[in-house]
Amino acid sequence: MIQQTATGYEPLNTLKPVVDRIWRIDGPPLQRGWVPYPTRAVVVKLVGGALWVFSPTKLTDALSQELAELGPVAHIIAPNKDHQTHVAAWKNRFPNAKVWAPEGGYTPAQVLQPDRAEGAWQGQIEQCIVRTGPNRREAVFCHKPTRTLIFADLFEALETRHLPARARPVVWFSGTDDSSGNMRPSHRWALREKDKAALAEDVECLIRWNPRRILLSHGKCFDTNAVGQLERAFRKILRTHRWEAAFVEHTKNIR
Repeated sequence: MIQQTATGYEPLNTLKPVVDRIWRIDGPPLQRGWVPYPTRAVVVKLVGGALWVFSPTKLTDALSQELAELGPVAHIIAPNKDHQTHVAAWKNRFPNAKVWAPEGGYTPAQVLQPDRAEGAWQGQIEQCIVRTGPNRREAVFCHKPTRTLIFADLFEALETRHLPARARPVVWFSGTDDSSGNMRPSHRWALREKDKAALAEDVECLIRWNPRRILLSHGKCFDTNAVGQLERAFRKILRTHRWEAAFVEHTKNIR
């Protein structure tokens, strides 16, 4: 199989400003079957100057120098089991940094709390360990000052114009192209009823954060209407959850 080397997000492996105190790093593609998945890391400069890095991509000497000029790398986030490829290389380069992951994720790592921010970034970045399916967890974050929501795999919006023609039908049929955006089918199909209810509860938490923009690890980012994108991407799960909640409330009221 021919390996795709371009992503449409060039230049790669360099810091790109997003909004105040946030940068993204577009990395090389990750080949999954027919689809070369674009990859992306997010860097947040915390109050005090320390750097918080979400889902690290390939680390080059030039990128290391850029980061050193920006501030000390203090926190490396492995948001789920699939986003661990480059964590060890970053830890080796920045030995004083702490690695963080959901329980049962990367080892060795500090365990992320499921429902409250760690002290190092409390008041700056919200966090939620989203229950994405049987034995699957993903850490999702929101930078409070800029209301920027940061995802790994929970939500994808691949821009097919950047993909080779042979890969586009796969993405269209999966519903993860940028015109719709969704969870990967393999993740959606694995959800049981109790998993859907748990996922809906966690997505409601993300909505309550009232984010403005969304940064995704794979594909298009959304600069506006983040809540609307969440409502659309998880509409089926949210609809069932909200109907059930409304029914319970109605039952209480008529007693």
